[in-house]
Amino acid sequence: MTVSPDVVEESPQARRREQFGWYWYDWANSAFPTTVLTVFLGPYLTTIAEKAAGSAPYVPVLWFDVRPSAYYSFVVGVAAILQIILMPMVGALADHTGRKKEIMAVFAYLGAGATVCFWFLSGDRYLLGGLLFIVASVSFAAAFVVYNSFLPQIATADERDKVSARGWGFGYLGGGLLLVLHLALFLYHDSFGVSEGDAVRIALASSGLWWGGFTVIPMLRLRNRRALAPGTESAGRAVTGSFRQLGRTIKGLRAYPLTLAFLLTYLIYNDGVQTVISFSATYADKELGLSQTVRIAAILMVQFVAFGGALLLGRLAGSFGAKKVVMYALVAWTVVVAVAYFLPKGSAAAFFALGFAIAIVMGGTQALSRSLFSHVIPQGKEAEYYSLYEISDKGSTFLGSFTLGLALQLTDSYRLGILTLVVFFVVGLAGLAAINLPKAIRAAGNPVPERI
Repeated sequence: MTVSPDVVEESPQARRREQFGWYWYDWANSAFPTTVLTVFLGPYLTTIAEKAAGSAPYVPVLWFDVRPSAYYSFVVGVAAILQIILMPMVGALADHTGRKKEIMAVFAYLGAGATVCFWFLSGDRYLLGGLLFIVASVSFAAAFVVYNSFLPQIATADERDKVSARGWGFGYLGGGLLLVLHLALFLYHDSFGVSEGDAVRIALASSGLWWGGFTVIPMLRLRNRRALAPGTESAGRAVTGSFRQLGRTIKGLRAYPLTLAFLLTYLIYNDGVQTVISFSATYADKELGLSQTVRIAAILMVQFVAFGGALLLGRLAGSFGAKKVVMYALVAWTVVVAVAYFLPKGSAAAFFALGFAIAIVMGGTQALSRSLFSHVIPQGKEAEYYSLYEISDKGSTFLGSFTLGLALQLTDSYRLGILTLVVFFVVGLAGLAAINLPKAIRAAGNPVPERI
């Protein structure tokens, strides 16, 4: 077994205990991308914007007039820009202070709190919905920066594909179980004495409760590797020091050109992945005309199939190498998006078939990319580098969102919008194929796993 210097002195039992706690944060925060981002918020917020517009073609957003159909896309894009600004700062602060658990907890509970406040999203409050989403999405990404940075510290180099895949799989399982409850509430809302709109708001708000409640477990299991002695540095000086460290990290990227190439490649293809995930429910609603029941059932199916898909691709990576498996997954993504353009209106069966194909490759693409990146970053700078990585990870679909939003703004066609995402997978596949990963790993000073 190839052993990372970060974990060489820890027993296998101690690593497994911490890994198990780490998995629970995937379980906890999966409520946000599953119930909020993928299923309910996009169509619900778009409908609220449409009601606010009335017979007008646009709604006012600050100094701009925006089509209701494009509003959610642009909100996601604004959140992504704020993530780009904040996440490197959070990563630098986590590495500089060593207080990863505390920083992760602050953002996790800020995001969970904003998600709970979706209960107040009703009537024509589309601006409130956009603001809450921005706070929740930015907090989600900032907490995930720190969460990901624990991976190289709790798993040896040869364990990371498996551990990362299990984390993603555990997240899909948790998100799926919560979605079962939300599906029951939505389908039988009359039996529970609530309206359809109230059922959606309960689902959104309870996702925040789920996120915050289960975050307690990783907070009890994970531990800081390095922390400042009490009183040695003020909060202001820690923040100032983190900014200086961030500058050194960005400047130091020039010494790791292949790591930078991987980051840029991942940014491109993962923007495509995240945009498909974020807007699949909206596409099914507004373009395919599928009911909310069909959409929720399809997303629920995706969650449980993705659990098995993540574990399957993690196992395949052990036999064929993570890079090769991710490349084949990107080919599958390209085919899926192209096929989505031709889906007939009202065909639930076709939407389910496409969702099944997405589920097989979705978790594995992200989990294996996360573990691949852990090999090409220098020791001691995990949070800083994962903050740069997270720019193009969950929810950070700034290229994809604005591409889709621009297509909707210009053409008002969801089919043309979704078709523009093909380019992200094609360019990402070409970029990944060109990167010499063993060379990148050695350049970062890390051992090369048996299969990569």
